[in-house]
This record gives sequence, structure tokens and C-alpha cells, in this order.
Amino acid sequence: MPQPSSETPPTDAVVLRHQARSDVGHKRAVNEDSVLAEHPVYIVADGMGGHEAGDLASAAVVAAFRPLVGEREVLPEQVVAAVSQAQAAVERISAGRARGAGSTLTGIVLVNESTNPAWLVLNVGDSRVYRLSAGDLGRITHDHSLVQEMLDAGTLAPADAADYVGRNVITRAIGAADARADYWLHPVITGERLLVCSDGLSGEISDEGLRAVLTMGGSVDATATELLTQALLSGGRDNVSLIVVDVLSSGVTAPVDPSGVDVSESEHDTVDLSLEDTAELPWRKGRGGGR
Repeated sequence: MPQPSSETPPTDAVVLRHQARSDVGHKRAVNEDSVLAEHPVYIVADGMGGHEAGDLASAAVVAAFRPLVGEREVLPEQVVAAVSQAQAAVERISAGRARGAGSTLTGIVLVNESTNPAWLVLNVGDSRVYRLSAGDLGRITHDHSLVQEMLDAGTLAPADAADYVGRNVITRAIGAADARADYWLHPVITGERLLVCSDGLSGEISDEGLRAVLTMGGSVDATATELLTQALLSGGRDNVSLIVVDVLSSGVTAPVDPSGVDVSESEHDTVDLSLEDTAELPWRKGRGGGR
């Protein structure tokens, strides 16, 4: 049963409305995704390791962030500490299993930076965070995957990425040797809409398809339901998890030029917060190579 959308109280001029959805999809026996969508934390974790470990790994990631729920002031350092705690927890789960265990982690946390509210966007793996502003959809996160590395190097054409045999291989994961998270600090802008999702959504719907649904103007409830529906209609080959967050008020409005075009900054400052560099260890997601 879908839950009603949740709206944050008007705290420090930031008012949000959000809705989350998670579904096992058509091909998997167990939902190995976990979602935490409680102010000020909006994260998705996509577990790996099969039904005996993947769901436990993603749940452990979410548990590491739960102490931040309800806090009025969260510092970036607390988010980094939660990532470290998630890594330790998933390592413990992985230790006693021959196949190991791991999880992606992506999302947004409302933090205080120099006394101002800001989004701290974080990512490990190939789950994603998108931002919609003035009808333009941009992806903030950068996948840690074999496909993304090949796209960056120009050795794989974008048109071939969806069908590439190694599309399930990710190069960073919580629980793996390389669990470094990328971070971006982003202003909270009135009117923006953010999407946090596992690759069960982005793997079934193109970026243009995502933009079309997100710009329909529907409520977060209707939008989240439509995104899930479209992913399932497109095949539902993986677990599908997503969070839609609308910024109703932030105290900051995106500047608009005389032509009516949103001219808010498109580049995001990278926060100099990271875990210690470790050796890269690719992970293959899913069971039986299917997505």
C-alpha cells in the first residue's frame, strides 16, 4: 500500500516533500534494495551477494544512516562517518559468506555547511542522483562501473552501453576493498526536484524518459508511482527503488535571466571528504548475469 507523501516542517526555511517506492520487480525472488527516506536523509542502497547477503548488506547501510534521522543540524563529517560505519557493518556480513556481500549507496543528506543548509550528495557504485530544474534534468552522480569507465575512455559507444556484457560490473561498493564515496555539495534551491534511484530504475528508463515523467507536474506521490510503473512495464528485470524529493521552500530561488531560462549553477563543488584510498575491486551485481 503506497504511503502518503511526507512533508518536512518549516525548519530553517527549508520545506521538502518526498515519496519513496521500492519493488522486487518481475525477475528477482527477493528485494535486495533498501531505502531510507526520512528527513534529512534520502538514500538508496542496492545490495549484492544473493538473498542470503544482499538484502542484509543494503539494510546495514541504511542502519548506519538512521541515527541522522530527525537531526536538525547534520554536518558533512557525520555523513562521512556514517559511510565508514556502513563499510564496517557490511564487511562483517561479508566475512562469513563465500560469495561475500556488498551494496551500492547513493543519496542526498540535508547538511549545514558554514551555517547554511545544503545538499550533500554521496555515491558509491552505480545507483544515481538526478536533479530537475526549469525542465532540465542533470545527473549529479558519476557511476563507479566498468561501463562508465569505458564510456569515459571512449572505448564504448553510449548506444551500446545498455547491452554490453559487462554492464553489471561495478568498481566500487560498500563492503568491497574500494568503498570510497564521491561527494558533491549542492545548494538547496526552491522549486528543484531530486530523484534518488537504484539502477533498477535508470537501467529500464532512459534519462529522457525520466525527465518526461519528472516534468509532468504531478505530486511526488503520483510521480514516484509513475516512475515505478514505467520501470516495471519496461521489463522490471531488477529490484526498483526510488525517492522523489521536491524543495517547496529553501530561502534560495534559482536566478532567472530575462529570457526566462534558469541560470543556476550547473557545476557542483566537490567536498574534500573521502575515505582512505584502497585497491580497486570490481563487483558483479545480480544473480545469473540478469538485470
